[in-house]
Amino acid sequence: MFKEISAKEIDGNLIKAIADEWMLISAGNEQGYNMMTASWGFAGEVWGNDSVMALIRPQRYTMDYVNQNEYFTLSFYGDRKDIHSVCGSKSGRDVDKTALTGLTPVFSDNTVYFDEARLVIICKKQYVDIMKKECFIDKTPLDCYKENDFHYMIIGKIEKVLVAA
Repeated sequence: MFKEISAKEIDGNLIKAIADEWMLISAGNEQGYNMMTASWGFAGEVWGNDSVMALIRPQRYTMDYVNQNEYFTLSFYGDRKDIHSVCGSKSGRDVDKTALTGLTPVFSDNTVYFDEARLVIICKKQYVDIMKKECFIDKTPLDCYKENDFHYMIIGKIEKVLVAA
């Protein structure tokens, strides 16, 4: 069961939650969906909206669902690293991550999230672009891209925030 709050009411430090707790990025609907673990992302205000930026490598199956859908979610699970060990190491192309994690999908607000989350951020896509090698001023981060598989940057307007009640 969830309670809706505003984005500005999110309790705690989102930078810490993303970096240390990690999150699932999910997209899709009852006909098909996928989720992946992420530990990179941003939250703030852009274009007058509370917004997030998710980062997804092009080969990730979840990116297919983000491309096909108008909405995506970021969800947080506290110290449930067991969820992230599955969703960060296995592809939904090959396995049923929902069955392996025991997560319960919730199909609502034009997207998917999971009943076990402590925090869910529902986002409407506003901007998608892929990072470009020539745009890196500081070349140090290029060490993360040995295969030139630069992340997509997906900016989403926060439409709804849900916290476990």
